[in-house]
Amino acid sequence: MSRIALRNLVKTFGAVTAVAGVNLEVRDGEFVVFVGPSGCGKTTTLNMISGLETPTSGEVVIGDRVVNDVEPGERGLGMVFQDLALFPHMTVFENVAFGLRVKQVAEAEVRRRVEQVAEAMRIAPLLAKKPSQCSGGEAQRVALARTIVTDPSVFLMDEPLSSLDAKLRVEMRTELKRLHGALNATFVYVTHDQAEAMTMADRIVVMDRGQVQQSGPPLAIYGDPANRFVAGFFGVPAMNFVDGEIETVNGGVRFRAPGMALDLGPRGEATGRRVTLGVRPESVRLVADGEGWPAEVSLIEPMGDETLVFLDYGGPASIVAKVDAEEPVAVGDRRRFTVRRDRLVFFDAATGARVLR
Repeated sequence: MSRIALRNLVKTFGAVTAVAGVNLEVRDGEFVVFVGPSGCGKTTTLNMISGLETPTSGEVVIGDRVVNDVEPGERGLGMVFQDLALFPHMTVFENVAFGLRVKQVAEAEVRRRVEQVAEAMRIAPLLAKKPSQCSGGEAQRVALARTIVTDPSVFLMDEPLSSLDAKLRVEMRTELKRLHGALNATFVYVTHDQAEAMTMADRIVVMDRGQVQQSGPPLAIYGDPANRFVAGFFGVPAMNFVDGEIETVNGGVRFRAPGMALDLGPRGEATGRRVTLGVRPESVRLVADGEGWPAEVSLIEPMGDETLVFLDYGGPASIVAKVDAEEPVAVGDRRRFTVRRDRLVFFDAATGARVLR
């Protein structure tokens, strides 16, 4: 069993609370990605799972066993970190074989397993080389092979791709997803990169200030954020936010902000409530005259297959629309825009909590 359960997990460093009561279960064979800004507690949580940090309170359960007092080497985990920690004086073969040699595995079995893993990780031609003779992507695969060869049931990875260039990161994301499917093991992965989280995870755990803000499938995190922090953290470019208030008009509810008013139908909300409207750029549409609200194009950013259009509509900040690259638009144009009503989200202006569902 490679199920992991975190129960009321807390970690403090003096007066600083790094992890503040995390409760989470990682299912057997699941690919879970912890994501959040620097200092949110994701790496500390991973280190408590691995045994590199001792919880201040709470429990770490692997399988059916509480492992708070179990040494890292006895937890049956495989770990890959940003610092690959390959031995520079050893060949790739010896680096991959190192964990097996520590466990005193018979030499014939060591060679069989190393060669098998090397084929699977596409590093067989590198076995006689030193790490310094490998590219960044090759060295990353060597580090993964070194972990895989010991046959752990759980893989823990702390930003292992952050030192690679953009092209290699994309390639290694695909490689890790393929590897997860082939091994049928449990993966727990930490990153600050939302693209890594969205493309690889079965489930994303979003953390901020030591707490889990939301946990769910990638598309649910993106399309149905639990609060303003989650909404703003995911998406490139970021979600548009418009501060305004609720008013009652003819028995219905209207959202009003400078330069914009939206009828929301009967919702029973109190007049005068301060809220923030959130709408993603792909849900902002340029429309014909007579529809929507007027705006001036202040900036365009061609992205190849699409263009980002910044619209000054009378509010304190521009609204960004993501439109087709063939849309005829130029800086200084007067255009009208609207938003998809089925893709709007609202947050309490004071707390950031989701409202008006």
